[in-house]
Amino acid sequence: MTKNLLTQLKGGDRRSIGRSDEIAESVLKNPRLFAALFKGLWSEDPLVRMRAADAVEKVTRTKRELLQRYKIELLGLMAEVEQQEVRWHLAAVVPRLELNARERQRVVTILQEYLKDRSSIVRTFALQGLAELAESDESIRPMVMEVLRESVRSGTAAMKARSRNLLAQMEKR
Repeated sequence: MTKNLLTQLKGGDRRSIGRSDEIAESVLKNPRLFAALFKGLWSEDPLVRMRAADAVEKVTRTKRELLQRYKIELLGLMAEVEQQEVRWHLAAVVPRLELNARERQRVVTILQEYLKDRSSIVRTFALQGLAELAESDESIRPMVMEVLRESVRSGTAAMKARSRNLLAQMEKR
């Protein structure tokens, strides 16, 4: 089943998510398929990697618990991966993990590195990830708010818009 699942993510080009929505739906209906999907994050095919990351992100919006057993692998991949499409999905996914203080600091450091990525989308998702981590860790809240304020001043249009929204949410709390 693993090969079949990942085979469905092949083909086309980087501008297309291919069948990742369909795969995400299948995994939501049958969570035992998550392990097969997760393996796609290490595929030799960059299209499979990016679509697997997209599907993992979509599945874990509602089924976060599927991620936890892969925490070590995800943290390692997040630190190593250079493909922008995988990076932006990991920036969204990793804050969904239950992290101890040391792991959370490691993720913060990686997301701060993502803020230097040449991709505006990666930088925008890194801002989102930092804000989500700050929800559960008061100690990083001031730093995250400053990063968001700086992004409002000097980020891309997408970063400015996301930062304004995130600041408004954080200031309500």
